[in-house]
Amino acid sequence: MTKRISLLGATGSIGIQTLDIIKEHPNQFQLVAFSAGRNITETRKILSEFTVEVVSVFLEEDARQLQADFPKVQVFFGEEGLFQVAAHTNADVLVNAVLGSVGLRPTLEAIKKGITIAIANKETLVTAGHLVMQAAKEHNVPILPVDSEHSALFQAMNGEKKSEISKLIITASGGSFRDRTREELKGVTVKDALNHPNWSMGAKITIDSATMMNKGLEVIEAHVLFNTSYDDIEVLLHRESIIHSMIEFHDTSVIAQLGTPDMRVPIQYALSYPNRFERPNAKRLNLAEIGKLHFEEMDYKRYHALKLAIDAGRAGGTMTTVLNAANEAAVALFLEEKISFLTIDELIERAMDVHVNISSPDLETILHVDAETRKAVQNMLK
Repeated sequence: MTKRISLLGATGSIGIQTLDIIKEHPNQFQLVAFSAGRNITETRKILSEFTVEVVSVFLEEDARQLQADFPKVQVFFGEEGLFQVAAHTNADVLVNAVLGSVGLRPTLEAIKKGITIAIANKETLVTAGHLVMQAAKEHNVPILPVDSEHSALFQAMNGEKKSEISKLIITASGGSFRDRTREELKGVTVKDALNHPNWSMGAKITIDSATMMNKGLEVIEAHVLFNTSYDDIEVLLHRESIIHSMIEFHDTSVIAQLGTPDMRVPIQYALSYPNRFERPNAKRLNLAEIGKLHFEEMDYKRYHALKLAIDAGRAGGTMTTVLNAANEAAVALFLEEKISFLTIDELIERAMDVHVNISSPDLETILHVDAETRKAVQNMLK
């Protein structure tokens, strides 16, 4: 039976690789709806390659032109367009691959419609994980992880008893600056930060990887997805990105998921679950060729953003919303070359320090705190 796929963020790194998987398995997957933001050239290419029913873009004028050029497709724009794609009634699975907390409300809408969620947008779970998981439980909707680390944990847990798990071990490559001290990060450029040693990703995620905020968001996401205490989640520096994550059991056994650094593997697993489909043209893991794997303890003074994320996670409530919103705003300022690399951490910490935490916030509160935090970070520059 063919699974019908809706895709938020089709023109981003994860979105493009999701389309690759759909093209590789035309009998198993069908793209029925997607959102594409501002990249209209890529949007037109996707519309030419796939027979979709719904598409959404950011601007109204782009939507009008696309509607004229593709009259058989329903074209929407803005936030309403994201809802139309996410909650498309003909979809079996929603792949949430947009960047930032903009993916939150569309995901909640899809859950209400009973659509399975393949989540690549970690900010949704960081910002309002308790609301997402509560809604998923109420509507009996699976939340399937697409991040390589969480997919690894999900796979390692298959068939195991949660009560017998001792801890989750999330691996981290160390990002673009893993061989530099914190002192040596003064004056690094945007170009330097975007040069990731292992993975090909979008700009925002690559910067998050360089600060290690990406790993901090993943720790919070693991806490939310697997209902695991922060005391039982460990981060381990692993330069090769071959072991994507591990689980240690009470009897000291450790199960690891290994593979080449290729996001198409966890994307396909989320789409094909509970089955596994072939990837005949993909590179196979050759451990003899790799020879050695390296591991180091995480230095939380060196990677201050990771510590901030774990602190926010332990605080809970709206503190994780503040963490995520401040990070998104600060990373945008760095990419615009308005602040230095180390200032990213400073702005996040300042936003957290002044925030009065609200426990168990509802959606309206979360959206308000998110918007206010972004304004506050912008105002810090003044």
